[in-house]
Amino acid sequence: MNQRTILVIEDDAAIREGVVDAVTFEGYKALEAADGKVGLERALSATYDLLLLDLVLPHRDGLDILQKLRRARPTQPVIIMTARGEEADRVRGLQLGADDYVVKPFSVKELLARVEAVLRRSAERPLDVRQIVFSGGRVDLARREVKLKGGSRHELSEREVELLRYLAANNGRAVSREEILSRVWGIDPLGVATRTIDMHVARLREKLGDDSVEPRLILTVRGKGYMFADGKAAR
Repeated sequence: MNQRTILVIEDDAAIREGVVDAVTFEGYKALEAADGKVGLERALSATYDLLLLDLVLPHRDGLDILQKLRRARPTQPVIIMTARGEEADRVRGLQLGADDYVVKPFSVKELLARVEAVLRRSAERPLDVRQIVFSGGRVDLARREVKLKGGSRHELSEREVELLRYLAANNGRAVSREEILSRVWGIDPLGVATRTIDMHVARLREKLGDDSVEPRLILTVRGKGYMFADGKAAR
């Protein structure tokens, strides 16, 4: 069985060292970062199974890191660690895609229990997506390019890439417009019109050669949202 890796982004040296020691003693491999700038770089470039993320960091806020991480890696498991007592901070973190939270001061036993629970829940998550092969062609998300079998090519906007990546990462599951607003747009879906999502889906269908009347790749699920189908996603 491969050793799981946990990335710890925490500026308080005592807390960071304590967390690293705890997860290492439990059998995990630990990576660490002491500020938001280095933390963001490692969160986006390193290979790890779970991120333990402090919210209050020098150079870059933890919520900003979480938002950027969700766009690049929609399925990456994240637990936020914070000393903030306000419910709004925890809610905001969960809306941005955190899987769980733990409030400082916390016990090692509680932290490890939450780590194990999140890793267990995330074991069957889809992989992060970089390429998509479908009946009409291929999408290279890194190059932001669609190549259709007929020879035509289309460039995708950054938002279209983020939306397509998230839908493909959740292949076969109906994703609500509210979830898309939260996970892809990174905004609170409460009271926000979702028409912009419909417009982005329409443009994606056009570029992917997907029939707008009877789509086969990005399906409309009545009363729920959208579902990716007819394609194979790869890392």
